[in-house]
Amino acid sequence: MDPVIVVGAGPVGLALALALARHSVPTVVLDEGPGKDDQRLARTAVLREDTAAFVERLAGHSLGGLELGARWTRWRSVRRKQVTREISFDDEMPAPLHLPQHVLTGALREAIAGERLITVSVDSKLDSLEQDASGVTAHTRGPKATWWRGSYLAGCDGSRSTARKLLDIRFPGRTAVERHAVAALRTELPWPGEALLHRMPPWRGGGPEVTGRPLAEGVWRLDWLLPPRGDLVTPEALVQRIRATLAGWCGGTTPPYELLDTGVHTVHHRLARRWRVGRAFLAGDAAHLLGALGTQGLDEGLRDADNLAWKLAVAWHHGAHDTLLDSYQAERRARVTARLRAADQSLPVLRGGKGLRSLVPGAARGHDALLTDGHVGRGPLGAPASYADSPLAPPPSESEIVVATEPGMPVTDVRVTAPDGTFVQLRERLGLGRLLVVLVAPGTGVWERRHWMSAGLMPRLAAAVTALPHHAELLVAESYPGAPAHAVLLVRPDGHLVTALAGVRPAELYAAAQAALGGTTPAARETPDSKGTGGESPGGTERRDLAGRGDRGERADRGGGERSGSAEPSGAAEPSGAEERSGAEERSGPGDPSGSAGPPGAGERPGSAGQVGRGEPSGSPGKSDSGEPENAAGAVRRAE
Repeated sequence: MDPVIVVGAGPVGLALALALARHSVPTVVLDEGPGKDDQRLARTAVLREDTAAFVERLAGHSLGGLELGARWTRWRSVRRKQVTREISFDDEMPAPLHLPQHVLTGALREAIAGERLITVSVDSKLDSLEQDASGVTAHTRGPKATWWRGSYLAGCDGSRSTARKLLDIRFPGRTAVERHAVAALRTELPWPGEALLHRMPPWRGGGPEVTGRPLAEGVWRLDWLLPPRGDLVTPEALVQRIRATLAGWCGGTTPPYELLDTGVHTVHHRLARRWRVGRAFLAGDAAHLLGALGTQGLDEGLRDADNLAWKLAVAWHHGAHDTLLDSYQAERRARVTARLRAADQSLPVLRGGKGLRSLVPGAARGHDALLTDGHVGRGPLGAPASYADSPLAPPPSESEIVVATEPGMPVTDVRVTAPDGTFVQLRERLGLGRLLVVLVAPGTGVWERRHWMSAGLMPRLAAAVTALPHHAELLVAESYPGAPAHAVLLVRPDGHLVTALAGVRPAELYAAAQAALGGTTPAARETPDSKGTGGESPGGTERRDLAGRGDRGERADRGGGERSGSAEPSGAAEPSGAEERSGAEERSGPGDPSGSAGPPGAGERPGSAGQVGRGEPSGSPGKSDSGEPENAAGAVRRAE
């Protein structure tokens, strides 16, 4: 089967390619540039703890230990001269990761250099594309104008996305919501390692708001809030701001500093009407722009990549299924829309400041708390995405129980015992093309795995996991927040909780796994019987592990035809409403609960559609909206 074409080699495009490689899916990355990134210390990213963990899994090492990456020790909010809020980061409240964007991109490029499933084509600018029932054909211009054939295409090519224009997707929103003057400098401040939000600073020329966020090795990024549409910021005016701010923070004397980089950051709020058209998808800045009030657009873009990767992998290995692929837009667009709506509703309150509302006692503290939530990743402006109202949510079950993690939320990173008996963190097992089933079994950590694998609930649970409609890995945790003994958690490949069940319930576990895959069975399996035992796949078909390197020659005839596009959602400020999940029934007890009848038989894989030949398509596949001349010349290339 043809590889997935990823348009754009920014952090989101590179992360998506690496995530697909972990699922054993080959990709071609079309890089418009020369394959290098400008080193700009004034362009940084703040990644929430779970997003940072996702990127570090892809990079293969910690990013907080690099020379310019840092995790803050504390966050402080100050209004005039008074500290209004302080947050200390610890295990229960992990610190976000703050690093320059070029450091992040460089780490991903290094990981790609050693990945045989990823091909990067530099100086390749997309200028046309067309789709058919079995794939996507894209044309690039550059030194070697070329046709590319792919199974799917992901447009990760930024706010001026060519892919989005060629797909004729509207990108409505607001321009210049916020503007910030930015300076990256090396100096010593009285609070090393601590981030600071200072509103209404008392010194002259301080402006309405300034933020100081540390990087490594004594480097700081300082942001001053500017009028949305004001005069240009001259170098002299910026230097005056720097000196006044440093003096205000250091007792009236400007400390020595080294100015490393400057810029003006203008925040736009935009949301693409559709994120999927047939076999083409949008992610990152090509799909959304946000960033006001401390929200992080790149963090959301990386969440797009994590969400899309495992769904494309299931479609690539086992055949397309509209419910699963449509759920990418349903889940991610709804969350970004909610984030944009929260920011748009908060902006008049936080930035107006002239009306009667500003005189209400306690209003200032409330405003500071709201801004803090946006910066540190909490509340409606920054909390991790929840997919509780996803079309992949399982049907209600009497065996479902309540744990500290709500269904649809990212799981807590607890220590688990892996199948080989080693102790690992739960997040280390994510993104490998399989569902995770976690049994909470207190006391298992003090015994070797061989002693308890054949005792108690384990044989029955292992049989139920083997019989699931998709490859799954059985892990054991001594504890999980809010979970009683013998609770069974089902986790998606991107780390979001599907459901938590009271004990071994083969039928309910199967139904939840099937729902998480879009209600279809991508790999034919025999269903569990009423005793929870599994069997061989029908017809002797061997179970395939997406993390393994299977023979791709057999996949050429897979994948049914796609529909031409998904339903266009409502306006940019209208996310789909989140419904509250009903409370779980009481657990029957910590012992081995009685089994129940198995689910219906697993359906066969969808029918195949013939693969289109590799010859050059007739005519021009499309027209570029970029305003530059098209180059129709070039040889047909199949990306291996």
